[in-house]
Amino acid sequence: MARPKPVTFDKKKVVAENRRARFDYAVDTVYEAGLVLTGTEVKSLRGGEGSIAESYADIQDGAVWLINANIPEYNFGNRFNHEAKRPRKLLLHVREINKLHGAVARDGMTLVPLSVYFNGTGRAKVELALAKGRKAHDKREHIKEREWKKEAGRVLRERG
Repeated sequence: MARPKPVTFDKKKVVAENRRARFDYAVDTVYEAGLVLTGTEVKSLRGGEGSIAESYADIQDGAVWLINANIPEYNFGNRFNHEAKRPRKLLLHVREINKLHGAVARDGMTLVPLSVYFNGTGRAKVELALAKGRKAHDKREHIKEREWKKEAGRVLRERG
């Protein structure tokens, strides 16, 4: 029987990406989580601003929180503006939260956001990965493997 394809999320507009995460961490499982935002945060994200380069997710009191994500203040937000680096709640099912909590506590894994995007219905979502940190020698091995695959693809294209 054929193996089912991994779930791909319907990303319409990617706002922020953490490109370094796939290099620094060995990504195991990817989850899609909703993001609780205020009005000015949504407007700022729709304008294409935001960064999750140094952010991470943490589980506190049965809820998952996105910490250290930077969504800059909205220019026309006046007194209703938000704080740029406040913790933001992520929306996941209880079963998923329990699974993540077990993996983080038991296996020493980390919750790393890979991207923030708007889906087809216009909702802000976070692609959250359960990952294990790579050591320096693992990173070098990863680079070697990636370069070898590129070279093999080049040779096959030339001969094929």
